[in-house]
Amino acid sequence: MPSIDHRTLLRHTQVLIAGGGPVGLAAAVELGRRGVDFLVVEPRATVSRARPRCKTLNVRTMEHLRRWGLADRLRARAPLGASWARDVVFCTSLSGRELSRFTGVLGLAPEGDRFPETGQQAPQYLLEEVLREAVEELTPGRLALGSKVVGVSQDDDLVSVTVEDGSGRRCVVTADYVIGCDGPRSTVREAIGSRYLGGEALRPNFGMVFESPDLWEHVRHGPAVQYWVVNPDAPALVGPLDRTNTWWAIAFGVDRAAGEREARRIIDAVAGRPVHAEIRSTDPWTARMQIVDRMRRGRVFLAGDAAHLNPPFGGHGLNTGVGDAVDLGWKLAAVLAGWGGAALLDSYEEERRPVQERVIQEATANMRVLSTELLADNLDADDEAGAEARRAAGARIQQTKKAEFHSLDLVLGLRITSSPVLPPQQTDGADARWTGARLPHAFLDDGRSLYDLLGDGLTLLVLGPGTSEAAVQEAALQEAARLRGVPLTVVRLPGAGPAGYAHVPGARLVLVRPDQVVGWLGAEAPEDALALLDTLSGGARPDGTHPPMHTPPAERKQHA
Repeated sequence: MPSIDHRTLLRHTQVLIAGGGPVGLAAAVELGRRGVDFLVVEPRATVSRARPRCKTLNVRTMEHLRRWGLADRLRARAPLGASWARDVVFCTSLSGRELSRFTGVLGLAPEGDRFPETGQQAPQYLLEEVLREAVEELTPGRLALGSKVVGVSQDDDLVSVTVEDGSGRRCVVTADYVIGCDGPRSTVREAIGSRYLGGEALRPNFGMVFESPDLWEHVRHGPAVQYWVVNPDAPALVGPLDRTNTWWAIAFGVDRAAGEREARRIIDAVAGRPVHAEIRSTDPWTARMQIVDRMRRGRVFLAGDAAHLNPPFGGHGLNTGVGDAVDLGWKLAAVLAGWGGAALLDSYEEERRPVQERVIQEATANMRVLSTELLADNLDADDEAGAEARRAAGARIQQTKKAEFHSLDLVLGLRITSSPVLPPQQTDGADARWTGARLPHAFLDDGRSLYDLLGDGLTLLVLGPGTSEAAVQEAALQEAARLRGVPLTVVRLPGAGPAGYAHVPGARLVLVRPDQVVGWLGAEAPEDALALLDTLSGGARPDGTHPPMHTPPAERKQHA
């Protein structure tokens, strides 16, 4: 799918996405894989490699990339392999004393059955390049580069979007729905009257990318994904972008003017000695802790930075935005395909807001102790006072920073507790642990990931031996899906099921949503299986009607 010329821009699309950063592109991939016609409008003609921005792709994002068939493509091009370094080091400088370290950080180390994909360190621009390629391979779908959204209006039936190209020419494109992924200065957010609530940090920070061909020769601490430098001359955070000479750094408490003036001195202080370095880019910033008062008005939605902002500590921001894109993408696709109802769209904000608020809370907590808060006398001293100062610093680091680097419970463990498209949940038992949570992952006996068997619509997991009674229960849910036109993939797991599933007493049937979230589980089909399918698919369509009772048979892929 080639990028389009503004002069040949078609005048209608099912979903227009304002902003072609990683969140907008993720939404396009989620929609395009489901046959939705989309248009991504992005001002940048090319992806800039000047600023790496996000550098942590967490386990959940990598699971989505696996589902899209892109995880291996991205890993093959990542300069730092997931196994190359799995440590975060705190030190007085890259050539100075080590104060403490964390190992197996950020989901970079496998943990058995817990997840099929480890996290990956990769600059944001690499993710954008891979996603752009994927979008260009999708049909239908279009990518309008060098253009921007400058106006949005809507009525009950359509959204009208004014698009302007680089030469100032404008045209109006209509869409069934619009997703605003156009960042902190979102035109879409302004158009729907949404505004940020929250605050921002008082202290500025100065980011930069630099090249230093000999810096690795002076690093005493071995490979790491992050080095937290604790010294009064340059309290900073620094890390490699590749294994040769390119580095990123954040100097804490340094504003734009001081950073531009002192950049070379900061690099030397981080290194602990003078080094040759060339600065490639600078990026002054101040952390913001904000979330919008509304993420939707009518047919227009907000996702990613257009909807929420958080400090970068812990690496959650971009990953949370990808989660927004996945959630909204499959729900819009279901509605446009005719099997999803109005409640699916209503559920977007109700399901995502608690996640976004929790991420802001955790990232803000991570920001409370940075290198500036760890400064102490004698950290580089050779005497007993130095040894004691380093022991005290190490203990404080372990106490205050562990949650930042070992956050898989946050990444994988958040559960949707309130949603119009989930059945009422019990307060105890397996239902309370599973419904609304990410489906526990397992590798099957033949080495396949359970996730690779899940379908694009709902998936029915049938656990245990194939008895006649089990077949009756399974058939009841299949028939309900057929009558409602809901695509259903059936995955049968004979025997006791995968490891980790034996502790779910009586749960022989599990319905899984397209986003790998458990929608329902039980020992037998509910008495009113149609009502359950109506709940999971959002009930009535946006026009108030139900899918017809005589739709073609739902997709039923049978897996042994």
